[in-house]
Amino acid sequence: MKKIAVFADVQNVYYTTRQVYGRQFNYHLFWKKLAEIGEVVYATAYAIRRHDNLQIKFQDALRHIGFNVKLKPYIQRSDGSSKGDWDVGIVIDMLDIVTYVDIVVLLSGDGDFDLLIEKVSQGYGKKTFVFGVPSLTANSLVNSADYFIPIEEDMLL
Repeated sequence: MKKIAVFADVQNVYYTTRQVYGRQFNYHLFWKKLAEIGEVVYATAYAIRRHDNLQIKFQDALRHIGFNVKLKPYIQRSDGSSKGDWDVGIVIDMLDIVTYVDIVVLLSGDGDFDLLIEKVSQGYGKKTFVFGVPSLTANSLVNSADYFIPIEEDMLL
């Protein structure tokens, strides 16, 4: 059975599914789909720490499914803008685990990951899957993956 590592960019998935469909992604169904391809041996969901009960319940649900949840503080800047992404953390974690698995799955439409997915596929010889909302997933990311799986309404709550 193929060993799978999963990297879920929670903020990206939340905002893209909400913008296009007005609904939330079904992580439980996602996990079931992964089980059809192999055994998930590593799964991390990268999220922002906000101290509200809905976020805490959601993060607990992710843990129950099988994800390790990594949290980063939400930063509100004095100019009103905010910051809270995990791009560098995802890159580091993916490069740390890539030699131990057969398949790498990225749940994100962020084009910043295109070179990473290309490196994992071509440089390490691993199969790469990217799950993203088609209209909001960077073409460069789609083209860098071995398989692009569109997040459509059948994958939502």
